Amino acid sequence: MANLNQLRLFRNIHMRGIGGTSMSGIAEMLKHWGFHVTGSDDNSSELTEKLISQGIPVTIGYDFDNVSKSNLVVYTAAIKEDDPELLQAKTLNIPIVERGEFLGEITKAFEDTICVSGTHGKTTTTSMISLCFMEAGLDPTVQVGAILKQLGGNSRVGNSEYFILEACEYVESYLSFHPKTEIVLNIDNDHLDYFGSLENIITSFENYVKLLPEEGLLIVNSDDPNCSTLSKCADSRIVTFGLTTNNANFVARNISFNNNGFPTFDVYYNNNFYKTISLSVPGKHNVLNALACIATCHSYGIDKQVITDSLKKFTGAHRRYEFVGTINKEVNVFDDYAHHPTEIQAIAEATKQKQHNNAWIIFQPHTYSRTKSLLHEFAKALSPFDNIIITDIYAAREQNTYDISAQDLVTEITKMGRKAIYMSDFGEIAQYIRSHTIKNDLVLTVGAGTIVNLSQMIVDKPEEYNF
Repeated sequence: MANLNQLRLFRNIHMRGIGGTSMSGIAEMLKHWGFHVTGSDDNSSELTEKLISQGIPVTIGYDFDNVSKSNLVVYTAAIKEDDPELLQAKTLNIPIVERGEFLGEITKAFEDTICVSGTHGKTTTTSMISLCFMEAGLDPTVQVGAILKQLGGNSRVGNSEYFILEACEYVESYLSFHPKTEIVLNIDNDHLDYFGSLENIITSFENYVKLLPEEGLLIVNSDDPNCSTLSKCADSRIVTFGLTTNNANFVARNISFNNNGFPTFDVYYNNNFYKTISLSVPGKHNVLNALACIATCHSYGIDKQVITDSLKKFTGAHRRYEFVGTINKEVNVFDDYAHHPTEIQAIAEATKQKQHNNAWIIFQPHTYSRTKSLLHEFAKALSPFDNIIITDIYAAREQNTYDISAQDLVTEITKMGRKAIYMSDFGEIAQYIRSHTIKNDLVLTVGAGTIVNLSQMIVDKPEEYNF
C-alpha cells in the first residue's frame, strides 16, 4: 500500500500538459487517492476525454483559474519555462515540479518499485509484467505508456507494495526514481537532441543503474553491447536474458512463427528447460520483451504456468502493431508507434513472418532532429517494405532549424534503389491506399505523431472525412 503522507501536503494539484500518456496516468492515480486534480493541455485527445469522463476537469488551452487555486503545479518536460501557467504559478509562489521529479516522489511511496527502461520495448514489456502480476493476484499499481485493455486505460491503482512503471530516459527523468528493480531492455542512439551522443546515453543508463540498492535487482539484455557496462555499475543482484548469448540466465531457443507472425519458443533458465511459451503478438523483438518479463516474474516468485498463461493472453498494447480493421475485403490495416529505425526494422521483421501479399508502410517521421541525424538509418529500415509512403515530419517539441524535410527521406530511400513517394494529405493517402491495395495486402501506419488518425481514416468510409 502506498505511503502518501508527503504528497498529502498538496491537496489541490494542477497538471500542465495533462493529456500526456504519463501525466494522464498520474492524474488518474491521484484522483483515486483522494486528491483534487485539474489540468490543461494544448490539444484535446482520447486521453483528455477519458479524464473528463472520470470527473477530472481538463481545459484545452490555459487554465489560470485552477492554477491560482492549486497547492502544486506539475508540468511535463515539453512545457517551456516561459509558459504562461508556470509564470502565473511562480508569481503566486505556488510550487512547480516537473513530471519526472513528481513521479519520483510517488515511487518513494512504494516499498517495491519496478522500473522498465530501455530505448525500445518499454510499453510492451511493462504491459506483459503488469498482466503477470495481476494474474498472480499481486495487485500492483501500474503506469504504462499506452492504453492496455486489461487495465481499461494506461494506469491502475493497486493495494500492494508493488509499483510497475515505464522509466523513460528522455531528459533523464528516470534518475528521479527510487527503484527496487530495474529492467534494461536495450540502449540505442535516440533523443540525440538532448543527449548529443550514444556515449552520453550509455553514461546516463550507468547512473540510472547506480540508483539500485544492494537488495535490489537488475535485469539486463546480455545481447546488447551497449548494455555491457551496466552490470559493473550495480551492487544489486543481476539476472540476464538474451537470444544469442548462451550464458544468459534466460535464453529463448527453437523459435517458430505461425501465419500471424506470433512466436512460440522454448525458454531455458541457466541452461535447463524452463517452459514453452507462445505469444499473441508478432515478431522476434517480442520474444526478447517476453524474456525480460519472464526473468522479472520468476525473480518475484510468480508461478511459471501463470507467466505462460498471462503471456498467451497478452494481445498487445495500443499502437503496438495493433490491428485496426480490414478494407477491400481482405486487406488488413495495422497501426504502430515506431519512430526510430530500430523499431521500424523490428516491425519489418515481424511483417516478414506474417502471411501476406504486399506490405505497405505509411511513415510519419517524428521530430526534425531525429530525422536529420538518422536519415540513412530510417531509409534502410523502411526499404524492406514493398510500398513506401512518407508524409510530413511531425514537429512535436521542435522548430525546423535542421533544414530537413520528408522529401529528403524519400530521396534517401530512392538512392538505395527502392521506390518511395511523398504525400502530405491524410485524406489523399487514405484514398490512395483504398484504391491501390489488392487482396491479402498488409498496410501499416507508423509514427508517434498524428499518423495515429490515418489508420482509422483508411478503414472508415472515405466520405466521412470529406476528402
